Amino acid sequence: MAGVHPATASRALNPRLPGRISAETTQRVVRAAAELGYVVDPVGRSLRTRRSATIGVLVPDLLNPFYPPVLRGVERGLRSRGFEALIASTDNDVRRESELLEVLRGRRCDGYLIATATRHDATVAELVRSGVPTVLVNRLAGTETPSVRSDDVRGIGDAVRHLRERGHTRIAHIAGPAEISVSATREEAFRAAVSREAAGADPVVVRAEQFTAAAGEAACRHLLRDRTITAILAGNDMIAVGCYAALDRLGLRCPRDVSLVGINDMPLAEWLRPALTTVVLPAEQMGAEAARLIVERIAEPDAPVRDVVLPTRLVVRGSTAAARA
Repeated sequence: MAGVHPATASRALNPRLPGRISAETTQRVVRAAAELGYVVDPVGRSLRTRRSATIGVLVPDLLNPFYPPVLRGVERGLRSRGFEALIASTDNDVRRESELLEVLRGRRCDGYLIATATRHDATVAELVRSGVPTVLVNRLAGTETPSVRSDDVRGIGDAVRHLRERGHTRIAHIAGPAEISVSATREEAFRAAVSREAAGADPVVVRAEQFTAAAGEAACRHLLRDRTITAILAGNDMIAVGCYAALDRLGLRCPRDVSLVGINDMPLAEWLRPALTTVVLPAEQMGAEAARLIVERIAEPDAPVRDVVLPTRLVVRGSTAAARA
């Protein structure tokens, strides 16, 4: 109908090949496709080109407020480069992660963005061993895997310094699950920051079983058996939400009795009462950088491995104040 060779029609309809065909010819092909009701068959194209123009994205929990903006950055970053994302949530289940990866590999994804890597993740290790382009998001599993993450060390250092400047000497950290790499990174950063900012102080750490409000409440109630604690750095904002509930149940007030700092700056953080002081993570930018890294990895599989670290910042709100006498 457009009066062109099939190869010309293919190029004109391929968003990854801009400018290969003249604008006039491209418009003619697009009009013909619209009149015929033609849509590209991605399966057929992938069989011919051995590329599907799709990236598999694994996240641990879609209910965690951190991940929606990450995924928005991923989708926008991939789409601008001619790729689409296939997104799956593992619900923090290692077996489910392995099953979903097999499903995505069956869809012939060109690469993978993994936001679920534990400290010793067999799934990531297998992907890397098999030479599949892979990028980790907000996780670090080894120098052989490209990654993009936030500068949690700096962010947690800023939070501890903020609390010390307000007179807090008994600062505790509610860490996330031990098997998650980011939990270990944040706990280590907290211990180092306390040692640096409060020489001689003993870092107090308890662990939440999950990055959830319920787990945060349970951990906080256990922590506050020690009534000398005057400030808490939560492992993320959802754990901090659980801390609000624990303080209320124990008859304590924030920040009069206990100051509280979260990590993430989830959308509702400023609407909590008191509004939550938190370390802002560049979630959407993280997703966009991950999209760029995976496309680069597909184009140049032998390029040097890059670990991109994005800056954080502390937002001070009403949940922190001077330490009680």
